[in-house]
Amino acid sequence: MTATVPQPAVPPPTVPPPTVIGVLGTDWRARVSPGGAVEIDGVGPAGEQRLDWWVAADDRWHDPAIESSVRQVRLSGTPVVETRVRVPQGDVLQRVYAVATDGGLVVVEIENASPMPVAVALSRPDVLTSRPPADVPIEGISLPAGSIVVPIGHRATVRVAVRVVGPAAGPLPDGLPTALQVSRGWLAQTERASRLVTPDESLAERLVVERCELALGGVDDPTDDPVAFLLGAAELTRLGWSTSDWMPDIAGAASDLAAAIARRRSGPAWDEDRALLATEALLAAAGDRRGASDAAAIRRRLGARSTAALTAPSGVRGIAWVEDAFVRPAGDAVVLHPAGHRTDWLGQSVEVYRMPAPGGRWVSYALRWHGDRPAVLWEVAGDPGLGLTAGADADWATAAATGEALWAAPAQR
Repeated sequence: MTATVPQPAVPPPTVPPPTVIGVLGTDWRARVSPGGAVEIDGVGPAGEQRLDWWVAADDRWHDPAIESSVRQVRLSGTPVVETRVRVPQGDVLQRVYAVATDGGLVVVEIENASPMPVAVALSRPDVLTSRPPADVPIEGISLPAGSIVVPIGHRATVRVAVRVVGPAAGPLPDGLPTALQVSRGWLAQTERASRLVTPDESLAERLVVERCELALGGVDDPTDDPVAFLLGAAELTRLGWSTSDWMPDIAGAASDLAAAIARRRSGPAWDEDRALLATEALLAAAGDRRGASDAAAIRRRLGARSTAALTAPSGVRGIAWVEDAFVRPAGDAVVLHPAGHRTDWLGQSVEVYRMPAPGGRWVSYALRWHGDRPAVLWEVAGDPGLGLTAGADADWATAAATGEALWAAPAQR
């Protein structure tokens, strides 16, 4: 008798979570699925909150929810979601974003980037359009009752929108911003905190993604995750939010965190160290110089880090992780380029703006190459006297607020 060899279970494919979009200062949000379907808060009963779409091309109907050709990105990391569906000789692009117009709109911008006309079916009739939808039978696909069809010429773009409060069919308001304009607005908002220009564009995009998620989703509970709460509160302060009402929570979370670290007697983890630095920045931004000084003293007393983060964490910790790779606090000083030069970046420029440092200060620097040696230009904003060293040059150190210097040539590997 032959025994049956058990086969390893094949895990189901991982489905990315939906992307949250919305407007700052409002309490409604929408979510865009990996296929471009939109779930909108505040629009009708649960079954009527959804907006699906399908594309009728020259060959057949295409369902983005199941098409293998679908690709989705966030424009520059912002809450503007672009979903591409392959059709003959090109793509149909759907971009979804939120605006504050008319009490809140979810705008769907659809571009036909193919040389043939297409039609797009939408699952609900209560949308705002620039012209009435086509009054033709929908054939070749089974769609929900009330679905409408919007024809799109070759190389053309159309926009529709769903009103969050009181959805109803009607004309699209004039002067709505485009997807690119909304994305640029989010970039301008998030780059108030810090900004990177590096050969690896994904690092700058990670900062944008996590800051947008934080701005739309809010901070973590200080009791559940004091580290994430402190990091998140500091980020929102950097983005221009007022966190004065959170000061009791900030003080309590920082005190609990410091006590937990002291009980372990092993020094703070890397993210705990960043959270204590964030506490100092929060108190300094609130004008509490004594509190900021006390927070700095606690950081010094707790000592050097006991752990490092080798891989990128998710959420607000991801912001701290990226920034820590360029400007790392070390007591009352900082280390620029703490891990040294990445081999694949040798000879390429790097720009780093407004990274947090002890004492509520901010550090910016840039690297420019002169042959095989990098020149560093730096600036410290805030009280003078911050010590700077470099992971890329062990012999370099300064306490000057601004300057320029040549670092040593990277060791050959």
